[in-house]
Amino acid sequence: MSTDVESEALTTALDLDRTQEPQPDPLIALAVRLLQEIGEDPNRDGLRETPERFARWWREFTDYDPGTVSTLFESTSTGQLVLVSGIQVWSLCEHHLLPFSCSITVAYRSGQRLLGLSKFARIAHQHAHRLQLQERLVADIAADVIEITGSQDVAVVGHGEHLCMTMRGIKTDARMTSTSIHGDFARTGPARDELLTFLHR
Repeated sequence: MSTDVESEALTTALDLDRTQEPQPDPLIALAVRLLQEIGEDPNRDGLRETPERFARWWREFTDYDPGTVSTLFESTSTGQLVLVSGIQVWSLCEHHLLPFSCSITVAYRSGQRLLGLSKFARIAHQHAHRLQLQERLVADIAADVIEITGSQDVAVVGHGEHLCMTMRGIKTDARMTSTSIHGDFARTGPARDELLTFLHR
């Protein structure tokens, strides 16, 4: 009797394994259909593995893990202007699904704790790895820096080049600047003047 029960249990387990086999990534089928729709043969040399590469890239981009973004250190002084510039990120325009590159500058007025230098880049990349608008990108980064540092004096500036403008439509090179400015940086006064001085260097 026990042998019959064990055999039945084994058969059930094997059936479950077969039903739980990994299913093909639907992005692969989507890429095949896209190639067909633009008049390409997905089976020709050079394209046979393109759908798989396409699917892997989309999964890699949207599943991006920035790691720890909130490491703080004790500050030796407070009220300093901390400015990190030249953070280069790539994102995707949500209107056309075309890439845009953006150079990010983050500034904040330090308090009792300082945010680790690499965390600014991690925060920026975290928000870039999704369908985005540049205006929202800088606002998202600013919101995180405010939340993590506790400082209300935060400014984020982005300078971006968008392939949805350079590759299609008007087909003209241009750079777009967007800002998200908070606290004393948003008000006329010494803090804003200091920020603008550094930004214009």
